[in-house]
Amino acid sequence: MQPAAFRTGHVGLNVTDLPRAKRFYTEVFGLEIVGESADPAKPFAFLGLGSEVVLTLWQQSSGGFASGRPGLHHLAFRAESVEQVQEAERRLRALGARVHHEGIVPHAEGRDSGGLFFEDPDGIRLEIFAASGVGALAHAPHGAAPTCGFF
Repeated sequence: MQPAAFRTGHVGLNVTDLPRAKRFYTEVFGLEIVGESADPAKPFAFLGLGSEVVLTLWQQSSGGFASGRPGLHHLAFRAESVEQVQEAERRLRALGARVHHEGIVPHAEGRDSGGLFFEDPDGIRLEIFAASGVGALAHAPHGAAPTCGFF
């Protein structure tokens, strides 16, 4: 018997400031708050589209994201088009988010897929990418090495 195929249901992130994180993720990704804590001692929010939960935010940490420790490397969201990635870049820049690689770049030199690599207010590394249309916009910052691995 083959093992069952799994797919991501939702991703949970620890954040230091729940109101700030809710604002960031709803503005950048267009997610809606589909549920949240009524208990101030246990702050959390479920974000999604319609009734589908995509992201859960838990105010259970302090400090900043530690990219040098084992755990999440980055979280990537797929856009339908490079125009959607460009629109997200405008929103991110308006929010003053830290954007890597000077903006939208290919996943590797010669690839048409690529995206935008940035950080949320807690320093969690994120990506919004398009499957095509990026190759003509810029050069890959790391040549043939995967752009998403080095930011």
